[in-house]
Amino acid sequence: MLSQLFLFSEQVPHIAKFPSTRYQGSKQKFADWIWECIKRIPFHSALDAFGGTGCISFRLKGEGKCVTYNDILPFNFIIGRAIIENSNVRLESSEVDALLYKHNNVVYPTFVEDTFSDIYFTNEENRWLDVVSTNIRRMDNPYKQAIAYFALFQSCIIKRPYNLFHRKNLYVRLQDVERSFGNKKTWDTPFEVHFRRFVEEANAAIFNNGENCRSINQDVFDIKPNYDLVYIDTPYLNDSGIGVDYGDFYHFLNGLVDYENWHNHIDYNSKHLRLLRQPNVWNNPETIHSAFERLFDRFQHTTMAISYRSNGIPSIDEIVGMLEDIGKEVTIHQSCDIKYVLSTKRSKEVLIVAQ
Repeated sequence: MLSQLFLFSEQVPHIAKFPSTRYQGSKQKFADWIWECIKRIPFHSALDAFGGTGCISFRLKGEGKCVTYNDILPFNFIIGRAIIENSNVRLESSEVDALLYKHNNVVYPTFVEDTFSDIYFTNEENRWLDVVSTNIRRMDNPYKQAIAYFALFQSCIIKRPYNLFHRKNLYVRLQDVERSFGNKKTWDTPFEVHFRRFVEEANAAIFNNGENCRSINQDVFDIKPNYDLVYIDTPYLNDSGIGVDYGDFYHFLNGLVDYENWHNHIDYNSKHLRLLRQPNVWNNPETIHSAFERLFDRFQHTTMAISYRSNGIPSIDEIVGMLEDIGKEVTIHQSCDIKYVLSTKRSKEVLIVAQ
C-alpha cells in the first residue's frame, strides 16, 4: 500500500503557485531541493512540525501527500488554514471591496491607532488596520477569513523595514535620506494595494490534492506521532548562542489575531510594545539539547527530515548522535553555501534524514 501511495504522489501535478512571502528563515528557496532529498522515501502522511510560511507543506501537498501543517504561533496557524487546509474556497473581489471600507452599522475600535502611534506605521495606516482587521473578524467563513488575514499579514510585513516588528523604527521609512537598503516605493505603497495583491496570490495558491490536509496550532510535544514522515525545522540557534525569536519578530501579527485581548498581553516596558515573552526551549543554549532529544524520542518510530544549518547548536554531529542512539539510520544532504538576511556568517543548509 505504501508503495502504491508513493507512486500516486509522484503523479500529482503542480497546479498552484506558492505566494510570495518575506518571512525570516523561510525555506521556500530550498523546497525543491528538500523534495529531491526525500521523494524516494515511501510515505503518504506528513507532519510539518514547525510550519512557518507553509512552503514545505505546500510542496508536499503538491505531491499528493496528506499534510498536517503545525505552528505554535497563531498567525502562522491561520496562514496554514488559508493555503494548506483550504482546498477550494477563495475570496471574491466583491468581498475584498467590503473589507476595505467602513460600514455604517459597525462601531470600529481604535486600539492600533491609540497604542502604536509612531512605532510601526503612520497614523493613517494604523486607522486602516483598525478598520480592516475589524471587518475580517466579522467574517463567517473560516477559510475566507484566513485568506483575508494572510493578505493582511503579508501587507504588514512588506511595509516594514527588515520585514520585522523587532524595533520601533518607523523613522527608517519616513526620513528623507539616501538609502543603501530597503524599498521605499514598497513601503509607501498604500495598504489597500498590497492587500488586494496578496489576496490574489493566496487565491492562486489554493488547490485540492484529494487529501484531507489540516492546519493545527499545537506545541510540537503535544502532537501524536501518527505520521509516516515528520519534517522538522526548529527555530535556529547559531554557534554563538544567538537564536531566532519568531514570537518577538512577528508579535504584531499575533496581536492582530487576538485583537480584543491584545492589550492584556503587551509588554509595556518594551519600546516597540512586543507581546510578553514566553519561555522558549529552542532559543536557549541551556535547554535546546534536551529539547531535541525529547523531540526525537517522540517521533522515534517516524521517518524524520530535519532542516538545519552547518553552524548550529547542537552541532550536526550531536544531532546525528542523538538519532543514532534511538536506532535511526541517518543520511546527511548539504546545499551550497548561503548567507541569511541579518546574518554576517555563511553556512550550509543541511537536511538530516533519519529512517
